[in-house]
Amino acid sequence: MERATLEAPDISCDHCVQTIKTSVEKLPGVQFISGDPDGKQVVVEYDPGQTPLGGIEAALEEEGYPVKK
Repeated sequence: MERATLEAPDISCDHCVQTIKTSVEKLPGVQFISGDPDGKQVVVEYDPGQTPLGGIEAALEEEGYPVKK
């Protein structure tokens, strides 16, 4: 299991966090996800053998929350 903290500057409210959670929780290997609208961050615990970090970033971008690199 790996843990990543991603910067997502477009997160602005709890609704954004819920949208992200609903999308990313569907990905195989994702065990935990949380978002912080004040800190503009998403924390995710996942199995990179099932879904690589790039897949999680792509899911965030599809929902309109691109990750700052």
